Amino acid sequence: MISAKPPFDPTYGYTLESLLRVDCPEEPGDFAEFWETRYRRALSVYPNPELSRGKDVHPDFDVYDVRYRSTDDYMIGGWLLSPKHGPIRRGLVVGHGYGGREGPDFDLPVGEAAVLFPCFRGLSLSRDPRLPDNPARHVLHSIDRRDRYILGGCVEDLWLAVSALLSVFPQVEGHIGYSGISFGGGIGALALPWEPRVRLAHLNVPTFGHHPLRLALPTLGSGEAVRRYERRHGSVLETLRYYDAACAARHIRIPVHVAAALSDPFVAPPGQFAIYNALAGPKRLFVLKAGHSDYPERLEEERALLAELGAFFEPL
Repeated sequence: MISAKPPFDPTYGYTLESLLRVDCPEEPGDFAEFWETRYRRALSVYPNPELSRGKDVHPDFDVYDVRYRSTDDYMIGGWLLSPKHGPIRRGLVVGHGYGGREGPDFDLPVGEAAVLFPCFRGLSLSRDPRLPDNPARHVLHSIDRRDRYILGGCVEDLWLAVSALLSVFPQVEGHIGYSGISFGGGIGALALPWEPRVRLAHLNVPTFGHHPLRLALPTLGSGEAVRRYERRHGSVLETLRYYDAACAARHIRIPVHVAAALSDPFVAPPGQFAIYNALAGPKRLFVLKAGHSDYPERLEEERALLAELGAFFEPL
């Protein structure tokens, strides 16, 4: 959260009406083939999850530290919550923002659920000497190589998080949801079209939507590092066309709930709404006054959003 005023208008001159008209850029002709091939390859990896008792103690959950194997021999760390009381009848994978994650959340409005909080490769509990952990450098890792760009590996980490969750709790098969914020929202949008094991999803102020627009708009987030790279090197869209979360959203058929902000200095709102607008399946929109910011109505909006998400995930 930030409270200082950024050196630009975080609404970028858009109103809700104009945000709802933001379209999706044209995708490469082999966009779906690119991702479907990656999905098949990723699912050939057995995650072999390892659990150990975590240091957190909670009255309602058993808390485990978890590690599982992902593609390219990366080890992914995170946390797994298992409810102490009642059955486990569904599962939830939760993606984090580019600031990483320091621990699990205990206030998610999804009951009777095993909840996995993976840290995407290179970040937080998944730090690796092969990768930078600074967001401004992480987002540029191998950006000049379409098939090796870091975002693709993070999508694979999400797919293998689903595999790891099913390995530990096979009874949640057919009842798995995803929730991701900011970076995790964009990674979720890229992952979901090709992942039939996830049935419902929530994306909160998701990033990586409409890269041509992202390159045109200043931010305080990871997009600014990409803008600087483009000014120095050019041709970044040759890779980013395959990693556009709005293009991916056109292939998502499951119900998706999106919380998108009218003002956001870190993830420009037009990119967020491009993802929502492009969604091909059933969708619901929760409009936030602001994202990545503190403001008087924030806590009230967060409570209302949690209540809405409880109803949204109930059928899972």
